[in-house]
Amino acid sequence: MHQSELIALWRAEEEVAHVHGWDFSHIDGRYEEEDDIPWSYREEILARLTPDMRILDIDTGGGEFLRSLGHPNENTAATEAFPPNVALCKAELLPLGIDFREGNGTGPLPFGDGEFDLVINRHGDFDPREIHRVLKPGGLFITQQVGADNDRELVKLLLGDLPLPFPDQCLSAASQAFRNAGFEILDGGEHYGSIRFFDVGALVWFARIIVWEFPGFSVDTCLPRLLEAEKLLRERGSLDGRTHRFLLITKKV
Repeated sequence: MHQSELIALWRAEEEVAHVHGWDFSHIDGRYEEEDDIPWSYREEILARLTPDMRILDIDTGGGEFLRSLGHPNENTAATEAFPPNVALCKAELLPLGIDFREGNGTGPLPFGDGEFDLVINRHGDFDPREIHRVLKPGGLFITQQVGADNDRELVKLLLGDLPLPFPDQCLSAASQAFRNAGFEILDGGEHYGSIRFFDVGALVWFARIIVWEFPGFSVDTCLPRLLEAEKLLRERGSLDGRTHRFLLITKKV
């Protein structure tokens, strides 16, 4: 394929880069992430969840994971702030009787004090003091987070050496923040895995979606680096990086 054709394909990927909820099916088969995290976020929740508990999912995305838990809708609440996902949640969650309210995990949560037995959050923002406020005494918070070192090799490939956007995104810093907010740490873990892309167009789409990791990325501004990435891909068969995840389970005391 000629260089001009490649660039046209990359620009087409850039143009269609958007997600519905948190759906990466557009690049299915064109990339893969290591799937050997030594814990199951879902199972950690289900092991502690009973039907009578009132739960809150902060930064729920489109609510897909929350609904998959099968918890009684009348005991389920969620927040989300990203406008396309807010619209999706209003259309999908409110008719089910799920208490959805627009809100950002870093700001005040739109609920009263001591309303919840369990708060969950996967790959979203959170404020330990707000979580402490909305939990009942003895209530639990369970989160799986994307760590500070996530995708750094791919960021360097496309954008060069950039400072970490969230340097405190690691298990030790998060644990200390929750201790300071009045929580007991019950469990936690940290994991580094792999991520690889099999065509540069898939990486273009990914970089345009994950704007907080790839700030300022575009095909035009990063074209020399994309051409170099295409050369590396042909030599190696894939463009490889490293993922970073951590799990934290805490109890309000």
